[in-house]
Amino acid sequence: MGDKKSDKRAKQSKLSKADYYDRLLPLQVELNNLARWLQHTGKRLLILVEGRDTAGKGGVISAISETLNPRQCRTVALGKPSERELGQWYFQRYVQHLPAAGEIVLFDRSWYNRAGVESVMGFSTPEQVDAFLKQVPTFERLLVDDGLLLFKYWLTVDQALQEERFAERAIDPLKRWKLSPIDLESREHYEDYGRARDRMLEATHSKHTPWTLVDFNDQRRGRLTLIRHLLDHLPDVSVPPKEIEFPPLTRKAKKEHFGWKLKPIDPAV
Repeated sequence: MGDKKSDKRAKQSKLSKADYYDRLLPLQVELNNLARWLQHTGKRLLILVEGRDTAGKGGVISAISETLNPRQCRTVALGKPSERELGQWYFQRYVQHLPAAGEIVLFDRSWYNRAGVESVMGFSTPEQVDAFLKQVPTFERLLVDDGLLLFKYWLTVDQALQEERFAERAIDPLKRWKLSPIDLESREHYEDYGRARDRMLEATHSKHTPWTLVDFNDQRRGRLTLIRHLLDHLPDVSVPPKEIEFPPLTRKAKKEHFGWKLKPIDPAV
């Protein structure tokens, strides 16, 4: 009985959609200020978003990127490596997606696949995982020493909530694509993923490239927390937007006219 009351209180304490959007808007304004600063200085920003399946990686990436210029801000979500990529240096296929001057790149899962799903599901050998955990701190230190601004976020979610979200994906036709055979199999490896995560954090958390854990049991609150942390750990330098002159038309505005026989289709509603 007490557990039910506790669950009810937890649900009631979740951030409402209206409150979420009220708090998100000023953060997105700050993100646009950040984007102008990056362009002005030529700095490069890389954000790695990692976590368990259903944690909310795609949602927070969308919240960050949706109001930014897509020519400046890119999301990278790589699929299964090709046969050629399997024969490359492990980091090679990720390096080509790193940001150039003034750019923001968000990795929806990154090279840390090797320490997570590849390790737990047996897609990599123990020797390959050991080598990765040994090499990745040096690899990331080289990136940071070269001036790259690197942020690594791990989104946490409890198993009960993960199961709820898996079930939602199974019945929602708009989310079903998110549910893969690997996701279904991974449900039986919750503790294995936890052990792999702990080992990864211990080996790759450092002063130069630290991990930040964010509670995503409430995804809306989690998105706001992550974005606030990101903004608070970057220079607060305002670069005024360029003034845009918007003069009135010198000629009378005209309705669009199609001289040819092809016409726009009828409105759906």
